[in-house]
This record gives sequence, C-alpha cells and structure tokens, in this order.
Amino acid sequence: MTDASQNGNATKKTYHKKATGDALLTVEQHSKEEDLQIYGSCFCPFVQRAWISLEHKGIPYQYIEVDPYKKPKELTDINPRGLVPAIRHGPSFSMYESTVIMEYFEDLGEGSSLFPPDAQTKAICRLWTDYINRIIVPGFYRLLQAQEEEKQLSYSVELRDAINKLVEAANSEGPFFLGNSIGFVDVQMAPWVVRLRKVLGPYRGWPNPEPGTRWCKWVEAIENDKSVKATTSDDGLYLDSYERYAENRPNTSQVAQAVNEGRGLP
Repeated sequence: MTDASQNGNATKKTYHKKATGDALLTVEQHSKEEDLQIYGSCFCPFVQRAWISLEHKGIPYQYIEVDPYKKPKELTDINPRGLVPAIRHGPSFSMYESTVIMEYFEDLGEGSSLFPPDAQTKAICRLWTDYINRIIVPGFYRLLQAQEEEKQLSYSVELRDAINKLVEAANSEGPFFLGNSIGFVDVQMAPWVVRLRKVLGPYRGWPNPEPGTRWCKWVEAIENDKSVKATTSDDGLYLDSYERYAENRPNTSQVAQAVNEGRGLP
C-alpha cells in the first residue's frame, strides 16, 4: 500500500528502486517468469507482508520491482490507484491490498499455512490483524511524521501502549503470537517490527526491546525468521527511503497524507 510523488530535491535522500542485501538475493532468485507475479517496491512494508508469506509458503512466484512514484501501466492495470503490493495469477486474475493478498495465498492451500486450523483461533488472528492495521500501523506513521517534540513524545507513548496490548494478547510463552511457529499475525506485524529498529530507532529514538521481556522474545523471533530475513534489505535502504516521512515532506505518499489529515490509511 505504497504510493509516492517525486519532490525534485536532489540534496535530499531519496527512495530506493532496488532491494539490497538478503532481499536482493531473493529478488534475483525469483526473476524468471512464473504464473504468479507480485509487483512490489523494495522499501514498502505492505509489500514485505505478502512477500514474507510467499517465501514462507514456498509458492513459486516472480518478483517484479516497480516504481510507485511513476505508477507504471502494468501496476495501474491491476490497481488504478497505483498502490503496491499487487499480484497477477494466471491470465485473468489480479488482486491488491496486502492482507487480502495474504488470505488469497492461504486459500490456495499450498505450502505451510500461516492460519491455525480451527475457526475460533483463526477468528482471533483476524481480529488482531485488524488491530494492527487500524491502530499500530497508523501509530507508527504518526510518530515518524511528527515534527514537534511534544507530539513525538505523545505518539511514542501511544504506540508503545498499542504494542503492549498486542503483546498481552499473544501466547505467554511465544516466541510468536500463537506459540512456536510464525503465523498470520506475526507476518502482518513483521515489517513494522523490522522498521522499529531500522527507521523509528534512528529517526525518533525508539528503544530496543528490554532483554528478557515477552516483547523482546517476539521481536527476536520475527527478525530471525528466515522468510523475514530473506525479504529485508540493508539498513541504509530504510534510512534513505524513510527520510521523507521523518521530515514529513509534502506529497510523500497517500499513506503520509492520510495520517496528516487524520483519515484511515488508503
């Protein structure tokens, strides 16, 4: 769910158009044409959700990097708003929105499921997925985009409290949300766990998890998961790509604009 617009300021750091590190190796391994194609942007957390899901399940796919600032036709043919991620599967099916895409991958019945088998626990996962999307993700951007110190302090407390509520809902032993194995809620949260350290840490002083806590155990499990690592670029990519959010530059993205206007994320 990323969109952006060029600002033309050559003195500013800009967004990256190519993955780096482990993520670049994964892109190269999935460059040949496949029936399932995912259109993504290397810095986008919403893309990373769907990408982690594909890696975890081992579904054959082709990764196609697109520039959402320029909205190529192959992307707008799928999603007229030009937001990523977007997928094509076969000659006639296409879809967008990261959570919907992840559920579609689950319904294909291929690879290891991220959902639990029973309906009640699955419903709980959907409930906390909604919580992440409505509360935690907007809270991340509010803090990152806030320019006044007073607002930064306030939004930091709000985000910490929101994360604590999610942690309290998780399995007490962990390390993941439901226990020993990574699941749907973990993958929904994973890109922002990565960006807490790589983005909010440098730009807003977000602290590393306190050793020995349930939150620390969860963060370490997510960061060390092989599918998360395979879709994560080097630190510099995130520092460069999120500087425009940290400075709250005009026309940064539809996400940034929605946060500034107090609307729900697009």
